[in-house]
Amino acid sequence: MKLIILAAIISLAACLSPVTNQYSVQKPPAILRSYSDIKPDGSYRYSYQTENGIVAQERGYQRYLPSGAGTVARGSYRYTSPEGRPIVVSYVADQNGFHPISSALPTPPPVPAAILRALEYIARKNAETSTVKN
Repeated sequence: MKLIILAAIISLAACLSPVTNQYSVQKPPAILRSYSDIKPDGSYRYSYQTENGIVAQERGYQRYLPSGAGTVARGSYRYTSPEGRPIVVSYVADQNGFHPISSALPTPPPVPAAILRALEYIARKNAETSTVKN
């Protein structure tokens, strides 16, 4: 019985505690500049700038390939990170995927010297083997 009363008190306390929102609600930033142009051939251009410093632009066109048509897009965007660092990203998106370029993107660590030596050794041995077979 004591356990039921204790559970009821805890449930009541949980219901009466104020609900807090950890995220602040912000109004969307105003758009300062916006441009869009779509052509009948499938090409397009757009750009915009917002009051909070976001700037983006993109151009795209249709590319015809043996496997069918697809869109190629080139563009960039920039904004300020929460830490106050300016972020700039340029990109190309085509039949080979999305390829961003930015100093803000992580890069892989350098290949260790031992691995480089092993790759050189393998290449040398493959060259020797192909020379012997010919």
